[in-house]
Amino acid sequence: MRLVRFDDAGVARLGVIEGDAVKSLAALSSRYPTMLSLIAGGEEALAAARATTNSTTETTPLAQLTLLAPIERPGKYLAIGMNYRKHMEEAKRLGAPVPSNQYWFNKQTSCIVGPFDDTDPGVSQALDYEVELGVIIGKAAKSVSVDDAKQHVFGYVVCNDVSARDWQTHAPTFTVGKSFDTHGPIGPWIVTADEIADPHALGLRSYVNGELRQDANTEELVYNIWDQISYLSTAFTLDPGDLLATGTPSGVGAAMKPPRFLQAGDVVRCEVDQIGAIENRVTTPTPL
Repeated sequence: MRLVRFDDAGVARLGVIEGDAVKSLAALSSRYPTMLSLIAGGEEALAAARATTNSTTETTPLAQLTLLAPIERPGKYLAIGMNYRKHMEEAKRLGAPVPSNQYWFNKQTSCIVGPFDDTDPGVSQALDYEVELGVIIGKAAKSVSVDDAKQHVFGYVVCNDVSARDWQTHAPTFTVGKSFDTHGPIGPWIVTADEIADPHALGLRSYVNGELRQDANTEELVYNIWDQISYLSTAFTLDPGDLLATGTPSGVGAAMKPPRFLQAGDVVRCEVDQIGAIENRVTTPTPL
């Protein structure tokens, strides 16, 4: 299924994408009022969503709806750095040390916005884009083996790890420069894990004003998704709804010569095969 959140006269509703339309899951709202609750409900919740979809004939054209971030604020939004070999090389040219282990940082969940919402640069003068495959945890994971990691995935989204490069290096954790408000567009919906036969064979691309900037495939991940889940769950529990951004390929603006950072009016499109695309326009900074 492709699960979506959309605005219904100011109320966030859940739905299922069918073709170019949406079937509402409003009939389940007393049991599963949020996407987080649906994810936590596991197979029982998914079965209820399928049954509701199959019994519902009424649809709303997708073009008539305002899509929201497909998940509310998760407990954790974690992102891995330098997880494509070519991106690692371009980061090294910029003076970043090459990590010997998986290199994780937090994005504060308050940065999350919808798939077509605007991006506010804030005070950053070095705004950048990063297309990534996002993984949503479905079942709590603690000390999970690589072989068992797949069983803990609920689904996948497209992420743009928007980065304020001039603030990213204020601290080695990256957190502040990765977490400005609006710097976490995700979506356009959640594609459940059963729909993706192999998440390590997906093309991903980013465009700025129609110009292709990043073009790679998840087969190029240094640490694959199962490695990532196993590694993180060795340290702490991954909870249902937690979001993992699995790394960005080469082609970011900061690595260009000269650097090409985003400007007001630019439109960034991020695509992942079999999932979809998100598109976000950069606005003028909101006055302080």
